[in-house]
Amino acid sequence: MSKHTIAWLPGDGVGAEVLEAARICLDALDFKADYIHGDIGWEFWCREGNALPDRTLKILKETECALFGAITSKPRDEANEELAPELRGKGYDYFSPIVRLRQELNLHTNIRPTKAYPGNPLNFKEGIDIVVFRENTEGMYGGVEFHPLPQSVFDALSAAHKKMKKFGAFGLDNLAITLRIMSRQGCRSIVREAFKFAKRHGRRSVTVCDKPNVLRETGGLMIRTAREVAKEYPSIPLYETNIDAQCMWLVKNPFDYDLIVAENMFGDILSDLCAQLVGGLGFASAGNIGDNYAVFEPTHGSAPKYTGMYKVNPIATLLAAKLMLDWLGENDMAVRLESAVAAVIAEGKVRTYDMGGKAKTLEMANAVAEKIKGK
Repeated sequence: MSKHTIAWLPGDGVGAEVLEAARICLDALDFKADYIHGDIGWEFWCREGNALPDRTLKILKETECALFGAITSKPRDEANEELAPELRGKGYDYFSPIVRLRQELNLHTNIRPTKAYPGNPLNFKEGIDIVVFRENTEGMYGGVEFHPLPQSVFDALSAAHKKMKKFGAFGLDNLAITLRIMSRQGCRSIVREAFKFAKRHGRRSVTVCDKPNVLRETGGLMIRTAREVAKEYPSIPLYETNIDAQCMWLVKNPFDYDLIVAENMFGDILSDLCAQLVGGLGFASAGNIGDNYAVFEPTHGSAPKYTGMYKVNPIATLLAAKLMLDWLGENDMAVRLESAVAAVIAEGKVRTYDMGGKAKTLEMANAVAEKIKGK
């Protein structure tokens, strides 16, 4: 087995703790790697005005992939208040480092598996197994926003669309705009990746979820493009749903869905809903996949109130490490790690607070490590 180079990005809050748990299990697998620490998160925004320093981007470009812990992210006004006094008023503008990271490295495909492992007391229903494919660089999270609205932007939009003019009555200082920008290329890419995954892993269907009856242009583009791509995979049915109804149906009939693909914001919403069906964010992992690089993460936040307590469930991070191993081609290790996680959950002797138990973060990690070693 070759030795890998992994960017190690703890981030904020409990991020360092859950990555410590991941390292215990990776070591138990005898995974050979150099782990290169990278600075990312709120601390670096406050001290340097940059939550994703250039030195960290350099590390990412020199490693195979990254394992990421968690970040704290706050609205612009709160971010500006916490910026170091000497940096205020100098043009620094907070932007989520994980969103920027996805865009800088063109990590266009976000894969979020959600599986109800047998024995998990938090499962909504046993047997749920849904994968969400989320477009990762465009849509509502593309980052093109205005407040207050510049006169030039208002004039251009008013000239292009008659409905824009009525909003001028509110005053430009009172208007905020976030653009939902979607390209045919982006839609095609995420849908094709979803179908490729479905074919490779024997998934029975693909469901494309948007809101084309209201978001006629962007949603319409997604649906039309999905239909075009689906013709390349005639053996896999394509279903179409609206985001609002889809959320209801996932709760009502979760077994009707196997793989769901959506744009950035809708994919974010759906993946959190699916996570709750299988125990919550403590079980929700994600892979941010590009053509030549990938970043793997738990999808929970930094949980600052638990920092230093080693209280949170590390299973989401262990499953993120499993995704990383798959991507690196270490498939046997990936299977062993997931099997060990499943065995600990099924046994039920070690449970973190969210599962109704008292085990600490590293106790859970050590229990999984013992299963890996066959003990």
